[in-house]
Amino acid sequence: MADIANDISSTIGKRIHAERIMRDWALAELAERSGVSKAMLSTIERGMTSPTAALLVRIAAAFGMTLSTLIARAELQGGGLLRAAGQPVWRDPDTGYVRRHLSPACDMPLELIKVHLPAGAKVSLPAASYAFIKQQIWLISGKLEFTEGDQVHRLEPGDCLALGAPSDCTFHALEPGADYLVALVRG
Repeated sequence: MADIANDISSTIGKRIHAERIMRDWALAELAERSGVSKAMLSTIERGMTSPTAALLVRIAAAFGMTLSTLIARAELQGGGLLRAAGQPVWRDPDTGYVRRHLSPACDMPLELIKVHLPAGAKVSLPAASYAFIKQQIWLISGKLEFTEGDQVHRLEPGDCLALGAPSDCTFHALEPGADYLVALVRG
């Protein structure tokens, strides 16, 4: 499992480096735009650390993209079929959040992501991470408290929530944890 995590961290780091170079940004410019230190960005770009979701959201927002887009660009190689064994899995070392990208790389604006959030874990994402997408959350199992701006939604298995206008959001898995599907559409 450590080798897989290291491979994914390396792939994400290479993608961040490529995005920065495509924009002709120095490391200092990305640091200023993202609020992530140059030292941390350098460590991430070299694949020497597994960045947290919070850091990746800030970096993705600096590039004008979502966390999902950044990870998808790093992980997917293309093709109409993405077999279960080839679906990229990323684990947030800070929260234990596990994200499986289900959709093959293609021209469709739809992406499907399966998430496992351990009991008690919270993942907060700023409104900027929702600026370019519309999404729905379908709870597969467990219990999920989802805070969207000032509104709190308590989801039970089978519940489906369509998110409104971009706002700061927090996913909070209650006992026994939560498994959910995120369907997002770009544009």
